[in-house]
Amino acid sequence: MARNRAAIITAAQEVLAETGPHATVEQLADHAQISTTTFYKYFDSKEILFAEAIDEIHKRWVVWAYNGMLPGENIENTLDTGRKLFWVKQTHPLYAKILHNTLSNPNFLITAVRVAAESIFRSYAERGVLENKDFEKRFILWSYSYVGILTSVHVTEELSPTEADAAFGIALRIWGLSESKINKLISRQLDFAPTK
Repeated sequence: MARNRAAIITAAQEVLAETGPHATVEQLADHAQISTTTFYKYFDSKEILFAEAIDEIHKRWVVWAYNGMLPGENIENTLDTGRKLFWVKQTHPLYAKILHNTLSNPNFLITAVRVAAESIFRSYAERGVLENKDFEKRFILWSYSYVGILTSVHVTEELSPTEADAAFGIALRIWGLSESKINKLISRQLDFAPTK
């Protein structure tokens, strides 16, 4: 049963990459080579499946991006990981296609990764690394700013990954970081671990 569920999630990732979140349950079932009845045996809706599919591929990507480090260990590695998403076309093409197809609805992506991201950023705010005052408002503003940068890289292609770093620096002002700290953070050399 777990294997069937995992196969459906993998099929959903492929459908998200090929068609996007507007794909139908019938398209998902056809791609997974199952009936719609079998689909509903495992998932109540395509939205629930898509959220799980994005969460799963994002978690795998995060493990790769942190390259053995723990998420939330230090702000430098967390933000380096965020910057690596600008380069995902080169490192993880399937995930890049999913981002391209899902970024038309920013809420979809924000909702899919919110719990983990908010927990990490709250931890930094509580430790005084990021501004804690009005945390919820800052986090919402940060989420939409970051997704806007990703959209500019992966959908409209208005920004190159390098230009996205500069936009990322502007967005970091939301967290009350000094200009010198921001400049240090966005000029760090990114370490791209080999992909499997």
